[in-house]
Amino acid sequence: MSATSADAPPPEAPPAAARPAAPPRSHRRGVELSLTVAAVLVSVYGYAEVGLATRGAVPGDAAGYGAGLALLAVLAHLAVRARAPYADPLLLPIAVLLNGFGLVLIYRLDLEPSLGPRAAPTQLVWSTLGITLFVLVVLALDDHRVLARYSYVGMTAALALTAAPIFFPAVNGAKIWIRAGGFSIQPGEFAKVLLAVFFAAYLSANRAALAYTGRQVFGLRRLQLPTGRVLGPVLAIWLLSVGLLVLERDLGTSLLFFGLFVVLLYVATGRTGWVAVGLLLSAAGAVAVGSLEPHVHSRVEDWLHPFASIHAGLGPGQLAQSLFAFGNGAVLGTGLGQGHSALIGFATKSDFILATAGEELGLAGLGALLALYALLVARGMRAGLALRDPFGRLLAVGLATILALQVFVITGGVTDLIPLTGMAMPFLAQGGSSVVTNWIIVALLIRVSDSARRPSPEPQEESP
Repeated sequence: MSATSADAPPPEAPPAAARPAAPPRSHRRGVELSLTVAAVLVSVYGYAEVGLATRGAVPGDAAGYGAGLALLAVLAHLAVRARAPYADPLLLPIAVLLNGFGLVLIYRLDLEPSLGPRAAPTQLVWSTLGITLFVLVVLALDDHRVLARYSYVGMTAALALTAAPIFFPAVNGAKIWIRAGGFSIQPGEFAKVLLAVFFAAYLSANRAALAYTGRQVFGLRRLQLPTGRVLGPVLAIWLLSVGLLVLERDLGTSLLFFGLFVVLLYVATGRTGWVAVGLLLSAAGAVAVGSLEPHVHSRVEDWLHPFASIHAGLGPGQLAQSLFAFGNGAVLGTGLGQGHSALIGFATKSDFILATAGEELGLAGLGALLALYALLVARGMRAGLALRDPFGRLLAVGLATILALQVFVITGGVTDLIPLTGMAMPFLAQGGSSVVTNWIIVALLIRVSDSARRPSPEPQEESP
């Protein structure tokens, strides 16, 4: 060894390179509180604007709505301040704004007599439950890595939840609901979070075997497949869940599960070949199911020929009315409460709620909404990539992927980019199971981002 190398002190890795220094605790939570208050004010303004546009007066319960939403938002903020002080300051305000604006849109559509009974009060109750669970998860979950211990229990529960609707009558052509009296729930919404936890735990534990063992396909190293012993259990569980979903004709959630599986497999192995294989399998499955299943085939026909019913003299269908709504909104929109998206029909508050936003807020408002979703997904991905533990990284990426795929599938469906599938726009659309699940996803991202942004403890100096 040379004298230079012997005398030179070993290089020290700068702490900032390993983990960025976190800004002051009070500053970060103050930003979150300010943005959360702004989100509540924007939601209350939208609520008042709908009343002024439709009835010429501010709704009498506007103050109560604002106070209730503010109370829930502040409770969520206090939970984050107490238990996740280093969490990303944008996650909670974005969720509050999207949830609040979703309530505004549902209230606006409740004013249309043709769309059935009021849904906004029920959605507010589900939102309250979702925020309550958000607070419980933030307070009770000390370390996200604890979830990996219960991955197989969660997987079993996810499969049970996915299979349960088979034994209940179909609703609008799909068996995705459990209904008893006046109560209904969509168990597949909760199953996707449990499957994300299982996939993250299993793939993180077997990532080396997935990436570096197995046989090459066509002699291409990037398409090297892992051994069946390693990949078999995950594929079996995924195939079983997708098979159940095909039997239930809920292809929207089936597509979400498939996309989640492929994305996490790519992140775990770093092999782009999985993306190509996933796209090929997805295309083959879509063609097969679209040709053999009548319910799905009708969706494909509507996608290919959205104006066929008009040419046949039967008037516009739902998808055509959705396209007309987007066109009527132009750039700046007609204004809240002044659109005609009620012509879409029974699914206006759920599958087609984005059409109401597009018509009354215009391209500018729709772009702002999609930017909020993009920011929420990006911050979730960023939290995962900043983590050192593989499980946390895959979990955060998986949860963010769930949100991203839902937004893409719904936006593409109502704009005729892809065939329409039954799925709820996160936080925006009517659906209690969906809004509760999305708040749980945000709570988990809060916990992950707190771990990712928490500064490493400084090493203690040894006493002489």
